[in-house]
Amino acid sequence: MSDEQASREPHPDDDPYLLQEADGHAFWAESVADRILERLADDPDRSDDPVVIKGGISPSGVPHLGNMNEIVRGYFVAEALRDRGREVRQVFTADDRDPLRKVPRKLADLDGNVVDLGDVNAGALGRNLGKPYTVIPDPFGCCDSYGDHFSNLIERSAELLGIPVEMVSNTELYESGEFEDVTRYVLEHREEAREVLSAYQDKVDEEYVPFNPICGECGKITETVTAVHPDEGTVDYVCTDMEAGDRTIEGCGHEGTATLREGKLPWRFEWPAQWRVLGVDFEPFGKDHAEGSWPSGSDVARNVFGDVPPTPMAYEWFTLEGEPFSSSGGHVVMVQDVLETIEPEVLRYFFTKDPSKARDFSVEHLEFLVDEFDEFEQVYFGERDAVEATSDDEETTRAEDVADAAYPAVARPTVAARFDAGGDPIPTPDRDSVPLADHDERARYDDVVDETFVDRVRLPYTFAAVLGMTDDPDLREDIARREGHLADDDPDWAVEYALGRVERASEWADRTDNAYNYDLKRTEMPDVELDAETEAALDELADFIADGHDPEAVQGEIYETAKRHDIDVGDFFATGYRLFFDEETGPKLGPFLASLDRQFVLRRLRREG
Repeated sequence: MSDEQASREPHPDDDPYLLQEADGHAFWAESVADRILERLADDPDRSDDPVVIKGGISPSGVPHLGNMNEIVRGYFVAEALRDRGREVRQVFTADDRDPLRKVPRKLADLDGNVVDLGDVNAGALGRNLGKPYTVIPDPFGCCDSYGDHFSNLIERSAELLGIPVEMVSNTELYESGEFEDVTRYVLEHREEAREVLSAYQDKVDEEYVPFNPICGECGKITETVTAVHPDEGTVDYVCTDMEAGDRTIEGCGHEGTATLREGKLPWRFEWPAQWRVLGVDFEPFGKDHAEGSWPSGSDVARNVFGDVPPTPMAYEWFTLEGEPFSSSGGHVVMVQDVLETIEPEVLRYFFTKDPSKARDFSVEHLEFLVDEFDEFEQVYFGERDAVEATSDDEETTRAEDVADAAYPAVARPTVAARFDAGGDPIPTPDRDSVPLADHDERARYDDVVDETFVDRVRLPYTFAAVLGMTDDPDLREDIARREGHLADDDPDWAVEYALGRVERASEWADRTDNAYNYDLKRTEMPDVELDAETEAALDELADFIADGHDPEAVQGEIYETAKRHDIDVGDFFATGYRLFFDEETGPKLGPFLASLDRQFVLRRLRREG
């Protein structure tokens, strides 16, 4: 950090980490909402205006789960504000006038399928390096541009989670003239702009101009402005080379004139310009911005524009299976993918966690996330102690407070998709989540959550994966009833919804090829040759299971039974796998047998069918 940068002390209200130290609420989104309203209280003219919450992204590669942080974090703050009676406008800017600086290694179609460049018209990207995303042809040929394709993916992800977000295109803001006044202002005050920016960015000299025209000849963005005419609303430029990481994107050398609608502000000025044009009150962002462009952005807002920047909140990044997400590199998982394995309310719940702590999203171990959500839901409905095996009253109270504050926003989009406002089930829902922003609708569905959805049933995720080993829906339901997971008085909609988890858990087992990705031979017993000693051992194991024991006890008894009958342990396990899967290997046998309906296990071990 330079001496000049160190001397520019940030305004105390602009600390993006301040909210992480907020107290008074167990759920972080409520603390954020309070701080936003405290700021707005200083401006009585804003008392009836909608609160504007913003997120944003530059289109590059695949929009992944980590990119949803700003949308879903913003959603929970929006819901906390709505609980306080405020109208909220949640927007998400596609920074689609940015230039394409490199060709990503992976892309995604509108259904969320991640593909290699060889599967699309990759040349549409390679031939257009340096040009704005919205003038680059869509490699899939389905949208007006690559920028539009990316924005559609983000919008669909939000829709799938039932989050009412308004997509805003930077290109449209420039072309419609909404950015024109703020752009002219920056150019008129370019001396102040240089002074502020020089504290944060090298190579800001007396020739620096905070505007990047689009070359009228080749269509690329250039950073070389030779003259500024604010009154006329134009700049003169030369199309020069652009440095893009370890490569250089060549300019064409054209000399021309561009209007203020035919270019863009550099990011460190464009971000504060968005706050002014859109009237942004709150924006969450990752720690890269918190330590990079946020300090300069808030400085520009206050000391160039004369504006108060929005309430900030920095969040820690997510990782995927312990490694950073990489949009351009293809190490990603998309919302569409995740929702094939877990319910949308489970994924929304993931974003309720403390944003100040790094989180790993593990597809391989989704069962832990689902189990945690089920407990969170049970706490809300008062169906279990808030914290198991603890006498810590403070911890219990906190868990209950978090559930009370966060669960309605987690559940409401799902409930709105499955019930009408009167609480009657919708026979064939056409989507899994429905956004709700209207205060009256939210109130009605809060009643449906508490009075109707309280009767929902959740099958344990791994048990649902076991049921997925058979394709017979009637058999799945029969097993779930026999094992006590479904009761005779459960409403039909609750039974249907509970069994819906089976398909998701089965998809999870298939994708991760885990211990539940096997074809259980339930309808007919495989033809397995057994000697008398092995038959006796199987009968003995069946008697042990009939007495009722926990999964690890069953696992231990398999070893002990083999030893007592002088059978090789590996051979005995293989016999079990052949009896149930007609395979030589399989999942951990003891816990697996304990998860199946007991009568079926006993019949199969006794070779009765």
